[in-house]
Amino acid sequence: MKKTKFDFDLIVIGSGAGGSAAATIAAREGKRVAIVESDTFGGNSPNWGDVPIKALLHAAHLYNQARTGSRFGLRSSAISFNYPSLLDWKDLAVKRTGAGGNRGYYDEQGITTLHGLAHFLSPHEINVNRKHYSAGSFIIATGAEWKMPEIQGSDTVPLITPRELLDSKRLPKSLYIVGGGTTGVEIAQLMSTFGVKVVIADIASRLLPDYETEAGELLENLLTKNKNIHVLTQTRTVAIEKENIARRVTYSRGGHEHSLRVDQVLVCAGRRPNVDLGLENAGVKYSDKGIVVNSNLQTNVKHIYAAGDVLGEISGHTHTALMQSRIAAHNILSKKKIVPDYTATPHVIFTYPSIASVGLTEDDCLRRDLRIKKSFVPLSVTARSNVSDFHDGFVKLIADKNGVLIGATIMAPEAGESIQELALAVKSGLTTADIANTPHAFLTWSEAVRIAASKIS
Repeated sequence: MKKTKFDFDLIVIGSGAGGSAAATIAAREGKRVAIVESDTFGGNSPNWGDVPIKALLHAAHLYNQARTGSRFGLRSSAISFNYPSLLDWKDLAVKRTGAGGNRGYYDEQGITTLHGLAHFLSPHEINVNRKHYSAGSFIIATGAEWKMPEIQGSDTVPLITPRELLDSKRLPKSLYIVGGGTTGVEIAQLMSTFGVKVVIADIASRLLPDYETEAGELLENLLTKNKNIHVLTQTRTVAIEKENIARRVTYSRGGHEHSLRVDQVLVCAGRRPNVDLGLENAGVKYSDKGIVVNSNLQTNVKHIYAAGDVLGEISGHTHTALMQSRIAAHNILSKKKIVPDYTATPHVIFTYPSIASVGLTEDDCLRRDLRIKKSFVPLSVTARSNVSDFHDGFVKLIADKNGVLIGATIMAPEAGESIQELALAVKSGLTTADIANTPHAFLTWSEAVRIAASKIS
């Protein structure tokens, strides 16, 4: 990065996972860095996404475990909850991440913080709050927002996003969720545990269409055992209208239209990259699907990079955005460019049981016409399932014709903690025999991983 007449060596637009790491790395290398944030510092994940949702899910799981503890000899059926107190816990978890107040952290790192909307005026200049700032390089990490579906009446009847739902001081009595993906199923389980009547609708033939078929089908079965949840797959939400203080939702399923009355309609069916920042003035190529970058995360304008959810489908996870942020910073600071490796990126859904995956699914392999070996082992084969009285889950492994692990899915309590072994195996090209021959601690869920690996090797 050449020293010129610019105000900064690097300006990072967005303080979420895609921007924060890059700003810190550049500052530690002695560069003059500014970071711009239009909303709360830290971005979506710590403020309105991962952290608050998982904090409440943790409380919901504890509550559900306690009230169903009679099978272990616990007298806990009279347990209750106080929702304002739950929100206090959620807010404390958010505060502990330091995200909302991390302007002080940036100040300590010598990073200039700018609060406002950034708009490109030229390839080297932006406007923030009517002030102009220039830089030799830029990293765009403006993230994404929930995409509002085309539903008749939604222009006059407000739909809410997870952010508004979690900011509400009261639980709705009933909730219609548009979207059966990761966030949709997490919030469905969260709300239903605290007594909310939930309907979750998706156009796909099953929940979690991007995951293994067995995961989506088993989760649907487990969710619908809860009388507070009703799942509508192969369903298109057609219209919404006000009905006194509630909403009347019309949906189409099986060629027939139906309607129901709910308190709120929640949207979590896809995200739209935030690309409205004058990119055309900088000459940066983009579309409504995100900013276009090469394998080095560099846009068509060589001194402008992008990272995180603003890239669209390339990202999608906080840990992926952090990796991209580090790589973008490296490629700006170094002549030797590197590329992100997404091969072993884990995915985790924090329902109970949780679902974690890495690498290819069986459907991915079918689309690529790959010859594979696979195994499927239910959790019930482990001694841990007996002592925990929990049997709903599995481990599914996929290996290539030589036995090298190329994909894995775990559905179990704390599946996200167990997937790391398999992520390392995928990244390192280990075989299922390597996994099967590794001792796995007795009375852990990971024994199911060893058993599944032994069935292939």
